[in-house]
Amino acid sequence: MADVWKECTDYCVEVVKHAGQVIREALQKDINVMEKSSPVDLVTETDQRVEQLIISSIKEKFPTHSFIGEESVAAGAPSVLTDNPTWIIDPIDGTTNFVHRFPFVSVSVGFAVKKEIEFGIVYSCAEDKMYTARRGGGAFCNGEPINVSQQEDISQSLVLTEMGFKKNPEHFKTMLRNINAILTIPVHGIRCPGSAAINMCLVACGSADAYYHMGIHCWDMAGGAVIVTEAGGVVMDVSGGPFDLMSRRLIVASSRKIAERISKEIKEFEVGRDDSSN
Repeated sequence: MADVWKECTDYCVEVVKHAGQVIREALQKDINVMEKSSPVDLVTETDQRVEQLIISSIKEKFPTHSFIGEESVAAGAPSVLTDNPTWIIDPIDGTTNFVHRFPFVSVSVGFAVKKEIEFGIVYSCAEDKMYTARRGGGAFCNGEPINVSQQEDISQSLVLTEMGFKKNPEHFKTMLRNINAILTIPVHGIRCPGSAAINMCLVACGSADAYYHMGIHCWDMAGGAVIVTEAGGVVMDVSGGPFDLMSRRLIVASSRKIAERISKEIKEFEVGRDDSSN
């Protein structure tokens, strides 16, 4: 069975490379932007084209597998994780960056079997950095092993998160309160690169020491989560409990000590679940 998943990994890397080339070419052209749930929830023709490319390519080779894709879900497809081999796809993680040609844009794919992530692939297209990890096999960037910083002192840490519009004004206040709480520990700084998958990879390779986020989706997290753990890092729920892929929230860090400190400092707000229609 392990050989089957290696075949899936190798095939997916080639598909993702092709998808990244499509994205790089699109960055050189006019970008047609559409809105989804709000004026700041953006989608482009390239998001849709890349997701169709990835799903059709994989489905042709592995026709019995299941898929959860960001744009498919936006179009009404279910977001349900079963025991069946499932590809969890974000065709462009960092669509707002893509629209503005801000160079942190990635393709993210996670592959789960029996609801456990077997491998993850994140391709930072503009940087031409291919991050890969297979459960039990370590984490790599362009084929070279990567490891977290192993930092345990949060006051010596660089922390990543994301800021953005919140419809609920209390959620917006909590987001800003959390940033204030982390900055005043103090930490070395907070950065907001704009791509959840790249944020996780930056922790995995030791360029940052932690990342927390509430309100993202399984397709943002699936590829990067296994890359962090295979690089020696920690992935947990913002409550401090076990990571739940469908929970729409996470903390990743170079060490459990830093992750738990962030969990204690930040206040939660309701974000719903990916596997619920509520």
